[in-house]
Amino acid sequence: MQIILFKPEIPQNTGNIIRTCYLTNASLSIVTPASFSLSDRNLKRAGLDYFKDMKLEKIQNLETYLLDKQHFYFFSSKATKTYSSITYEKDAILIFGSETTGLPKIFFEKYEDKFLKIPMKKNSRCLNLSNSVAIALYEALRQNNFSF
Repeated sequence: MQIILFKPEIPQNTGNIIRTCYLTNASLSIVTPASFSLSDRNLKRAGLDYFKDMKLEKIQNLETYLLDKQHFYFFSSKATKTYSSITYEKDAILIFGSETTGLPKIFFEKYEDKFLKIPMKKNSRCLNLSNSVAIALYEALRQNNFSF
């Protein structure tokens, strides 16, 4: 499994995601620029000892990156399908937007059928990014018998 974060803004969230990815053997890619240094001490603190062992791939252009990929899914509160309503492939790529702006509209326009949501009560703010990654990643892993 692969997690992609689109221009993340809060280092502690990314640090928590590093920890989750390390413990599940998922790879982590970040669409740059992030709003913080990828060597930020808060990022390292949240990622604990796993930070030094995780290789972070940097992606300059997500549209270009996805051109030769088939099994990718975007997560957004604006989607209509739920994250648990699909079957995830072992090589699935799970893509999450930034904490305040989410994903650019162009992705929704181009890949609307690949957008998924995590259900939550109406008229409320979205879940924390690291929690959303954990929920979606563990569902994808569960469907693949937790093969790390």
